[in-house]
Amino acid sequence: MNTAPDLHVLTGAYAAHALPEQELTAFERHLAQCPACAAEVSEFEATLARLGAAESLEPPPALKARVMAGIGGIRQLPPLTASAGRPRRVPPVVRRWPRLVLAACLALAAGLGAAAVQQHDRALRAEAREGRLLGQRSAVAALLAAPDARTSTTAAGSAVATVVWSAGRGRAAFLATGLPALARGRAYQLWFDDAGTMRPAGLLPENEGQVLLTGGIDGAVGVGVTEEPAGGSARPTGRPLMVFALT
Repeated sequence: MNTAPDLHVLTGAYAAHALPEQELTAFERHLAQCPACAAEVSEFEATLARLGAAESLEPPPALKARVMAGIGGIRQLPPLTASAGRPRRVPPVVRRWPRLVLAACLALAAGLGAAAVQQHDRALRAEAREGRLLGQRSAVAALLAAPDARTSTTAAGSAVATVVWSAGRGRAAFLATGLPALARGRAYQLWFDDAGTMRPAGLLPENEGQVLLTGGIDGAVGVGVTEEPAGGSARPTGRPLMVFALT
């Protein structure tokens, strides 16, 4: 029985650099004389390039190792049977199976790699957000402990809020409980009242009841709270929900 591989079925493995040296040499000789295989190799290389460009990060090494190990275990040679002293012609559909399996493995690797990257990014964003919140809480606690710390408290419905500030440190913080949840895409924004001119002082983080105001007091006579779009506004777009006097 002739056990030589059908060189036509090796286009996908060649494009993926997965051929052993002996088959690689034989296939490259065949490739120079077979326009159909040359076209298939070009198509596979273009597909692999698009898959590689889909994510700037490579799949985890362990995943790549499993995929490459799996490719090695897939039967690449179609069964050959002797007929009148010559191997039976392999139907085109059978010849296509190794290519389809290889393409499926590559697509799976790219998909799993992208999922891993997305999960990693989400974890990094959550870690960064938690770090920012911890920093805010520490800064608010330090402001409360300042020797010249002063407070102003007001209530609106079920919400009770306090502004604490230190003239010596030139900073202020906002603390609140019972604030109503806002609609999606909306946020509580804080403002310094510079004698009638409202200066943006930051957004209250979602699900958080305290924040260190952005910027220094710089002579502000009060603090206000409004409801704004989630990204904040350059100027208040509605009436203040709460007002605090810095006196």
